[in-house]
Amino acid sequence: MSDVVLRSAVEMLTMLRARKVSPLELAEEHIRQIDRLNPQLNALIDFDADRVRAQAAALGQSGRAPGMLSGLPMSVKASISVAGHRCETGSPLNQGHIPARDAIIVSRMRQAGAVVLGTTNCPEFLMAYETDNCLYGRTSNPWDLERTAGGSSGGESAAIAAGLSAAGFGSDSGGSVRVPAHFTGICALKPTPGRIPGDGHLPPCAGPFSLLGTIGPMARTIEDVSLLFRALSGPADTDPIAAPVPLQQHSLEDLHQVPIGFFEDDGLTSVTPETRQAVRSAVASLRRQGFRVEPFRPCALEEARTLWWKIFVRGGTMLIDRMIAGQRAMLSPILEDFLSIAHAEAPLSGEELLSAWVDCDRVRGKLLTEMRQYPILLMPVCSVPAFRHGEREWNIGGQTVAYLDAMRYTQWFNLLGGPAAVIPVGRSAENLPIGIQIAGRPYQDEIVLGIAAVLEQDFRYLPPPLANQELRTASA
Repeated sequence: MSDVVLRSAVEMLTMLRARKVSPLELAEEHIRQIDRLNPQLNALIDFDADRVRAQAAALGQSGRAPGMLSGLPMSVKASISVAGHRCETGSPLNQGHIPARDAIIVSRMRQAGAVVLGTTNCPEFLMAYETDNCLYGRTSNPWDLERTAGGSSGGESAAIAAGLSAAGFGSDSGGSVRVPAHFTGICALKPTPGRIPGDGHLPPCAGPFSLLGTIGPMARTIEDVSLLFRALSGPADTDPIAAPVPLQQHSLEDLHQVPIGFFEDDGLTSVTPETRQAVRSAVASLRRQGFRVEPFRPCALEEARTLWWKIFVRGGTMLIDRMIAGQRAMLSPILEDFLSIAHAEAPLSGEELLSAWVDCDRVRGKLLTEMRQYPILLMPVCSVPAFRHGEREWNIGGQTVAYLDAMRYTQWFNLLGGPAAVIPVGRSAENLPIGIQIAGRPYQDEIVLGIAAVLEQDFRYLPPPLANQELRTASA
């Protein structure tokens, strides 16, 4: 039964309900996989096997009807509050912080019967697309240990890709669930802000960051991601950006009526040839399945990216500068790297920040108007597949592509405040996963997930060789 940890969450739940496996047996399989692989990956940073066993054993004794996720072993990024587990956002300044209560999304997980495995590694203050910090070190990619699993939800993506966790939650203010999913060959959704409550996230998703930032589900299949979205989404009083939008159902016929625009690059930043091919493969799949898919690239993308940079990079740095005052010597090199990029520009003035905040609505309006013609967009996630630890620029077709520029393909949709999903589609020359991104207008999460599910019929999760090799060795 050792391969059960690499099956989809939906398959695991089916086995649990049919009593082909018990919650405790499933938990033990994940504990064994964590013991085998976490020393190499460094994905989970707060894990206690006995605490996991106790949760799993208690499920059958509660007297309550089983929830939608009953017995499913799940993990949570260490920037989302899990009572009794470390939530330090990878920073020595937060070392030892253990929340007394769960974030709303974690509380809902427990109510649905999920078994919480622990919390996963992230870069300091979440300000990197590579997961590394001075507290716990770097997280490696199960496809190649010399490469990153991404950031800032890199520990979460590595754990899920390698079968240490069935599914989980990360957070995303500039691609932080989507880039790691792309790097490790799994699926993820950055939902419309407010559809999944951001309460309990550190730092808070507040002010302009309430539009940019959101908690999002990550799993090995879009079917799993959709299950988590359906089971755990919904407004909360403590999340002022939430809207009481009911879950929507869309038939395949409904989805066929939605025009889809696609582009292979944004006209400014090159992508690898294999990335272009992944987009083309996804377009061909959708056309074969009866969808109208046409070339289309919104004109307002660069305005959106400029505003995202102003608020997230420059505005975010102003907040960090206040938090680290007098403690700069404690910072991780990866955060220093980010701050050196941000400090190359002058700090925002109050007038400039207010102007940017106002401009958000103007640019969002332009994007929404453009997307009326093509409400769904398909495009790359990133210019490159998973990069080697510490790399910060790449030569693509004769163009030097800098670190943060390579990630621009996700940042637009944080400014828009719309949903965007990632599914694995292609492979690089080094056999690394390449995902594609499907984005939509705000509150069209179910349409985005529905079209991603159609693509999933042709493209699916494949286990990284490391996970398969370890399982074969363990069963031999």
